Amino acid sequence: MNIFVLNCGSSSLKFQIIETDLDLIKDDKDRTLAKGLIERVGSQAIISFQVEGQPPLKQAAPLRDHRAALNYVIKWITDPETEIPGIRSLEDIHAIGHRVVHGEERFKKSVRIDKEVIAGIEDCIDLAPLHNPANLKGIYAAREQFGPSTPQVAVFDTSFHSTMPEISYLYAIPYQTYRRFKVRKYGFHGTSHRYISYRYRKLTGKEREDTNIITLHLGNGSSACAIKGGNSLDTSMGMTPLDGLMMGTRCGDIDPTVIEYLMHKEGTSIDEVFSVLNKRSGVLGISGLTNDMRDLLDEIKEHQDRRAILAVEMFCGKVRKYIGAYTAEMNGADAICFAGGIGENSPEIRKKIITGLDWLGIELDDSLNEQAYGGKAMKISSAKSRVEIFVIPTNEELILARDTLRVVLNVPRIW
Repeated sequence: MNIFVLNCGSSSLKFQIIETDLDLIKDDKDRTLAKGLIERVGSQAIISFQVEGQPPLKQAAPLRDHRAALNYVIKWITDPETEIPGIRSLEDIHAIGHRVVHGEERFKKSVRIDKEVIAGIEDCIDLAPLHNPANLKGIYAAREQFGPSTPQVAVFDTSFHSTMPEISYLYAIPYQTYRRFKVRKYGFHGTSHRYISYRYRKLTGKEREDTNIITLHLGNGSSACAIKGGNSLDTSMGMTPLDGLMMGTRCGDIDPTVIEYLMHKEGTSIDEVFSVLNKRSGVLGISGLTNDMRDLLDEIKEHQDRRAILAVEMFCGKVRKYIGAYTAEMNGADAICFAGGIGENSPEIRKKIITGLDWLGIELDDSLNEQAYGGKAMKISSAKSRVEIFVIPTNEELILARDTLRVVLNVPRIW
């Protein structure tokens, strides 16, 4: 089955076409036939497409909305000169899987999209105003372009964390705020943490119920997850993705009083303060230079910039703090798994995070750590480390494709 995986952001459209079926999943031989990214939707869009085994194609075109962007993708997919294996027309796309950020408590698993599901996603917009509307745009556009005969499935970032117990997801505020408005921790990056857990089991041969690990999705958006018995026990992001770890432009954990204080001191609105916390804080806010960790590390090497050093040390320190907290919460962990753009590709950041955790028996092998980048899945802990350390490149699109297949075929989850 050829699954079209669609991930729409506020001004972007990301896709993959993945060939998968139950036999391919069993042998871990799902195949990415093509992929692409369109950025700056709504203006002169930057377009990058690639067919399996071919060099990437880069273009620019004026695309006014997600409908126009998806139409552009479809024309490329069905163009005879594109030559995607097994794809000649839209009839060769058998189902569509959509990433949806927030499913509240209503959606605890992936579901086939119908009018009721769309209404439910719309009801969650208040909890994810930056994300769910964009996800819905992709759903609307795909329904229009592919028609009602092609099944579409919603896969929710929050659903993996639906196993968290009350002690993990409730805030210590009046309980009625949870009962009336569902104010609680939901967690995000669920498809990534779920994939990392799955890949860890494949690498180690462990069963799901024996999987007790800490997963670290570190990129421009970052989160940590405590996985016990194969289920999410706790995670760093909260009711929104703003909470938890320090990120590229998000502040992470913060005293709520800071918001009121800044409003009074700056004479700004609450929306303006939250814009600062979401878009001008984190690594960017501390360094005053960039939210790109690669650029910061280069700046440190070349100029020893004090604030760049401070931003990197803060980022690593906050990740280290969560490792310690989750190790205590889980009463020990078997492994720590790094993923995400930073987690997968920066040996220097991984080393800074792990340094100082030797009292927990967590030690890197420096040589192995230096070798782990560019898509390699491997163990990087030293032989004497009591806790294993892995680098596991994430693959959220694969989870989306597999879940879409599972829902369409109506079979239980087996990965």
